[in-house]
Formats: sequence, structure tokens, C-alpha cells
Amino acid sequence: MDNQRNLLLAVVLSGLLILGWDLGMRYFYPEASVTAPVAQTDPVAQPSAQGAAGTTVVATDVSEAAGGAVPGDLSGIAAAPAGPIDLSGALADPRRVVIDTPAVAGSINLVGARIDDLVLKNHRESVDEDSGPVRLFAPERTDAQYFAEFGFILGGERVSSRALWQADGEVLSPGNPVTLTRAGANGVTLAIELSIDDNYMITARQMARNGGGGATIVQPFALVNRTARTATPDQFIAHAGPVGVFGDTLYDPNSYEELAEIGRDFPQGRASWLGFTDNYWLSALIPGSSDTASVGFRSLGNQLFRSDLIYEPQTVPAGGTLSETTRLYAGAKESEILDAYEESGITLFGKAISWGWFQVIEKPLLWLLRQLDELAGNFGVAIILLTVVIRALLFPIAQKQFSSMAQMKAVQPKMKAIQERYKDDKQRQQQEIMKLYKEEKVNPLAGCLPLVIQIPIFFALYKVLILSIEMRHEPFIEFWIKDLSAPDPAKILNLFGILPYDVPGFLGIGILAILLGVTMWLTFKLNPSAMDPMQQQIFNIMPWILMFIMAPFAAGLLLYWVTSNLLTLAQQSYLYSRHPQLRAAADKEKAEREQKKAREAEEKAKA
Repeated sequence: MDNQRNLLLAVVLSGLLILGWDLGMRYFYPEASVTAPVAQTDPVAQPSAQGAAGTTVVATDVSEAAGGAVPGDLSGIAAAPAGPIDLSGALADPRRVVIDTPAVAGSINLVGARIDDLVLKNHRESVDEDSGPVRLFAPERTDAQYFAEFGFILGGERVSSRALWQADGEVLSPGNPVTLTRAGANGVTLAIELSIDDNYMITARQMARNGGGGATIVQPFALVNRTARTATPDQFIAHAGPVGVFGDTLYDPNSYEELAEIGRDFPQGRASWLGFTDNYWLSALIPGSSDTASVGFRSLGNQLFRSDLIYEPQTVPAGGTLSETTRLYAGAKESEILDAYEESGITLFGKAISWGWFQVIEKPLLWLLRQLDELAGNFGVAIILLTVVIRALLFPIAQKQFSSMAQMKAVQPKMKAIQERYKDDKQRQQQEIMKLYKEEKVNPLAGCLPLVIQIPIFFALYKVLILSIEMRHEPFIEFWIKDLSAPDPAKILNLFGILPYDVPGFLGIGILAILLGVTMWLTFKLNPSAMDPMQQQIFNIMPWILMFIMAPFAAGLLLYWVTSNLLTLAQQSYLYSRHPQLRAAADKEKAEREQKKAREAEEKAKA
């Protein structure tokens, strides 16, 4: 009766665990409703920010949104025209300079000297091969507004972002820079020389030449302006929102919602870089060597945000010149590229990917996955090979675990004798048992070591699958798993993908989740440890609980676990052959339990 009650309690608690896990996963790891980029020809179908009267409100200056100017604010700018505009219409303006590199394509808007049109050639919008490239930047007042701007403050007044600049070339490409120029006030000539590398780094050299009769004060600045409507959600495992390195320390405490609440955020310490991050994409400003007057993040209202850096004012005498260089990274968070820029001198640039504490495991795992993918030509096969490599490395530990379990079985009679002899003196009992372990050279914790080692490896692989762009849209079997970083699409409740709808949360039991439950149940059945009936019942239902819990996880992670379970079955079968006393002891204890159970049932029947 007690066992039945305990089993019922275990089932109820398991159900609560499944429901609680699903709710927790939705809270800590919310699914993105939209990816940050949008298709090149179709703007994201998001409502525009609306004011009280129903017209679009675009706060183009911090003094408009945050209530008053502070030193270094970009003031003196005319408000943008109200109302959203169509992406294709905005990009049809002929006053643009084409951007074309192996990694990106787009254009520079000569009105305001803005880089507001950028797509990533090597990354598709979705798994559909015809979905078009990912869009990162889009012009102001489009639904996916996201752009960078380089400008000047002259004599305390910002050069208008509506000003028209002239270009000395038609195409910005690697080895082919373009210089934008315009005449400023009081005889000052302004120029922005833009160059770009083969990846995602744009370098802007801002120059001011004073051709007037008197000295003038010049402040170059750079900014990134974006809407949060198309941002990926900020998650416990992967930050999305304002990010940067200040005082040689990674700074990413705020989501967009939190930045909107505080209005402004100016971190302490010299900025190495700052910008906005999504799960796979990054825009970051890297300041030059000059001192800055203001560096930080600002909420502009209506889900618009800005990261900016404004250099200290400098007095440029008549006939003098000023030059400042700022870089802009706008592209995919490819770890090898970020690490290369970090090695070139951008502090902690590789930490734009939210590796966290397990970076020491995650980055080697990612490197090994890349090598295995080059060998196999498929990331799913690479995950299987990675599992084989990990289990091979852990095999000596597993072998030691089984040896320890065999030794524990051998000393069981002596342990029981000690427990019986000192049953009224627990302290002495413990001392004698520890002495026995030492004499017999038995380590009772050795059996836990493989599990302890597997936990950080499992979590690190989970983060690699979620964070590394290399896994995005990577298939395993084309007709089945088209994206290893997403959940298994072939689920029971949609007839394994035949019906045209997705099944949410823990109800989305797919093929991999079923295989996970079955293989884990088999590994538990092969466990050599003798368990009491209640433990046995819990172990019988645990695989099916995990099947529900793991269903919403990335298919690549389940593929790893299923492969690991299959290797565990093979490994256990082999090690049983090396340590037959384990199987014999387990079978003996099982037979003794069955006999005891039969005797109790017989005595109960007689009573």
C-alpha cells in the first residue's frame, strides 16, 4: 500500500515537473516570434509606433525622448517626417552608394551619411533556400528600422541628419573606399572616408578642415539606431540587447525593456566597443584613440534605442584639420571572425557571443564540431561523431566506474557485518566503513564521476547548438531535420510533420524524443545496481518524463543524447563481460527480492 501511494505521488510530482519545466523554459528561453533581420524585399509585418493621435512618433534625438539635453547629447536635429515608409520605396532613392563585399550587400544613404541598407549574403532568412538573405540594417521609419550614422557637431550644433552628402565613388567594396563630403558652417569642410573589409567591418575616418577665418570647435560622433520590435528575445542563456566592453569588462546587464525603464545607461570605464546584439547578429561601434565625451545606450521611446559615442570637443584653428577613426561591425556573430578581431586588438570582442562560464568547454566543442563537419559534410553526422569521440575519451573513466562498482559488490558482506555490529553507534559505524574502503581500495564516489563530467559537456553542447551560427539552418536528414538548432519538427500530434501545424512545448513529442525515452529506459534496465521496488518504479518512469522535458530542445542536442545512450548500451554490455560478478550479484539480489515478495504475499494470503 505504501509503495502504491509513493508511486502515485511520484507520478503526480512528475506531471508537475513536466508542466513546471515547460513554463520555466518558456520564461527563461522564450521563442523568438521574429528574427532580427527581415527579408530584403518584404518588411517585417510589425505595427509602427503610434502616438496619442495615431500618427507615428519617431524620436530622433535623445533630448526629445529623455527630457532635456545632457553634455554630449546629439541635439539640434529636425524631427523626421511622421508615418512609416515602405522598405522597397526607401531603397529606391537614387541618392545611394552601393555596398558590395563577399559577406554583405547594401547601400549608403547620402541623405544623412547613413549606412541603413545591409543584408548578409551568407545567411538565409529561413530554411527555405528561396527565402533570400538576412537583412540586418533598414532605413529610418521602415518597420525594421536599424542603421548606423557617422556625423559631426560643429560649434555645439549637430550637422543635420537630413543633410545631403556627395560621394566620390559609386561602389564601396574591399580595396575600394568611398569618401563622402559636404560643406559645413563657417567654411568648415567635412569628410567621411568609408572602407570595408571582406567580412563585416566598416572603418569610418571622419575629417574636418577649417577653411574659415577663425577657430571652430568640432566633435565627431557615431551611433547605431534600431527598433526592438524585430529583436530576438533576451534569454537567460543568450543575451539580446545593449552590449559592450567597458573598462576591459563585458557589460550586458539590461534588456531593451530594462533600458526603456531607466532611459539612459552610461557604463563606467573606457569603452572598447558597444552596440546591440541578437542571438546571431551584432552591430558594434569601436571607438578610436581619442577621448570621448559620452558613450552609452539610450532609449528614444516607442521601442527605439540608440548606442552612441561622442568624442570630446576639439578646437580646430583656421587652416587646421581634425581626423578621427571609428569602426563599425555589422554582421553575423561568427566566432572565428570575432576572435580574429579580438586578436587584432578589440578587447573581448569574442564575448559578443554569450558563451558564459563554460566557454573553456564550449569553444573547443565548436572547433571539434567544425572539424568533424568538414570530414563528414553534415553537422548531424558531426554531432554523432562528436558523441563517439567524447564517449571514447570517457571510456577509461567508465571502465574504472564499473571496476569500482564490482569492488563495492565484493565488500557488501563486510559492510553489512559492520552495520550490524555497530548499529547503535553510527559514528563508529561510519569510521569502520571508511576504514574498510581504505583497506579494500574502494572509492564509493567513482561511480558518479562519469555523470559529473557529462553534465558540463551536455550543457556546453546545448549552448553551442543555441549560440553558434554554424548550427543555424544546418540539416541532418533533409526530408526530416532541416535545422539542428530548432526542435524536431516530426511530432506525433502533427503526424510527424504531415499536418501543417506545429505542436508547442512539452506536447511536441518527436521521433528523437521517443528514441531518447526508449534508449534511456534500456540503459536503466541494464543498470547493475540493485534497487528497492520504489527506486525501480521511479527509474521506470523517469525516461518518459525526460522524453517530455527534452522534446522542445534543439534536435541536435537530442541527437547527441540518443547517440550517447546507444553507446552507453554497447559500453555496458562490453563491461558486463569484463565484470560478470556485477550481473551475477544484481541477478542474485533481484531473485532474493522476488522470493521475499512472494513469501510476503503468501503470508498475507494465509492471514
